[in-house]
Formats: sequence, C-alpha cells, structure tokens
Amino acid sequence: MAKSKSKGKSKGAVGIIGLGIMGGSFARNLVKSGWRVIGFDISADKRKELAKAGVEIAKDTAAVTAAAPVIITSLPKPEALIATAKEIYASKAPRRIVVECSTFTIEDKESAEKILRSGGHTMLDCPVSGTGSQAATGDLVIYASGDSKAIAKIKPMFAGFSRKTYDVGVFGNGSKMKYVANLLVAINNVASAEAMVLGMKSGLDPKTIFEMIQSGAGNSRVFELRAPMMVKDDYTNVTMKCSVWQKDMDVIGSFAKKIGVPTPLFSATEPVYAAALKSGHGEHDTAAVCAVLEAEAGVKRAKRAARR
Repeated sequence: MAKSKSKGKSKGAVGIIGLGIMGGSFARNLVKSGWRVIGFDISADKRKELAKAGVEIAKDTAAVTAAAPVIITSLPKPEALIATAKEIYASKAPRRIVVECSTFTIEDKESAEKILRSGGHTMLDCPVSGTGSQAATGDLVIYASGDSKAIAKIKPMFAGFSRKTYDVGVFGNGSKMKYVANLLVAINNVASAEAMVLGMKSGLDPKTIFEMIQSGAGNSRVFELRAPMMVKDDYTNVTMKCSVWQKDMDVIGSFAKKIGVPTPLFSATEPVYAAALKSGHGEHDTAAVCAVLEAEAGVKRAKRAARR
C-alpha cells in the first residue's frame, strides 16, 4: 500500500472505493482536512492520480476494508456496488460503516445493504447533491439516511468534503431526496441551454447572456455552473458525464413511474439528453445539451471550440 504524504496527526482513517470525479474529490478534500484516506479504484490512472494527492492506495477492496472503520463507496454502476458489498462481506473484517454515495435504485441499495448487514456491517444510503466542480471545492450537501447513530458518529468525516449533512430518516430516504434534487437539475440544465440558444439565435453575445441572467430573476445554481461551458462552447471539463447522467435519468424516471407521479417537464428533457449521447457527447459534460439545441436551431458561431 502506497503511503500518504500528509503530515500531522490524523483525524482518523476513511476508506474510499471508487476514485472517479466524485470519489476522487471526496478523497482529496478529506486528505486536506487531515484525514488518513485509503483508496481503491479499478483504474490504474485514477490510483496514480490520487496517490499524488496523498491518498494511500490499497491493492483491493479487502485491503481498504481492513484498514478503515468507515468506507465510502462512489461507484458508476449497481453491479459494482453489489460486487463491492460482497468483497467487504468476504473480508471478514469487524463492523464497518459503509457510506454509499452513488445514485442507484433503492432496490439495488437494499440488496447491497442486506449483504453487508449479514456480515455485521452498517450501510448508510447517502447520495450527495452537487456537481463534480462543486465536489472539488467541498460545496456538497449530503442526504444521509439509515442508522441515525451511525450518521451522527461520522458527521465530522462528512464535514471534511461537504458543507452540510442532513439526516433524512430511514434507509432509502437519501436516495428519494436525491431523485427530487436531480429531477430539478435535469430540467434546469436543459432550460439553461434553451435560454442560451434563444439568446444566441436572436443575435445576443453568449457571454452577455450569462452575465445578464446571472444577475436577474432567471438565475439558478445550475445555470451558474453550466452556462459558462455553454458560453465557451466547450464541454470537456466534465462535472457530470452525459453517459453517467443517463443512468440517473433512468433511475428517476422509473421511480416516478413506480409511485404514479407525472413528470411532464422532466420527461420533456429526456430526448434532449438522448440526442446529446447520439451526437457523440457521451464523455462530455451534460451542459452539452446546449450544442444539441444549437444544432436544431441552426445557430452558427463565429468560432467553435473543439468538442471532440
């Protein structure tokens, strides 16, 4: 295991499995906050990148579990969560608190929780509200749900990479709250792109549009985060990949349908995100929906940044 370069007395050990956009930011901020962070990712590039940031890189999930009493999981697919839960179970480690921060169906999280509980571990459902750029600066909100004593115990750890933690009740409530938040993000992102394209097609300068909206009643946090990419016509500085966002969209849509809630605005954004994927923006930020609407509107910019 590569040793951390951080100095001073550690606040404690935290394991992180999944060192992507979000998990990597959690790790960096926890190291900066004085925590000993032990991480693992299947990507050698991510392991190398986070080792430079002071994270101790473990050889596998079992090694993370052996070293840390609290383990954060931030994973791209539910299959990865189930596999990780099985590996933690198989490690035969003493009781661990497993903090699941991904956006998956409640059923997938319940399946993982059952596996971990059978091994004597406590799993919490703790999705985060915020983009990758917000995660980098610790500007995140944690929707924690599950064992309230466990949540209270690890609040100091949450403070190392977020600005606010809410205990929203029983296991699964965290995911429900995340679905609500992401439904609004989906709508506001496309609305921001729609407004930008309307302004550009009418002859307004994109930078001017951003500045005027930011100071007026039409502003939103999503507009502030995504419109600058739309102004630059460059979606390569990714805070949320279109390909990953599609998974979140499917989860939200299925949940709303299951409980019988109409989502006319959310549903109207689905073809726009699908078009972004189809047009080659899968690895780009979701702000690329602006490029989709520009193409449909026939907007011609004087200079277009390379997006591929």
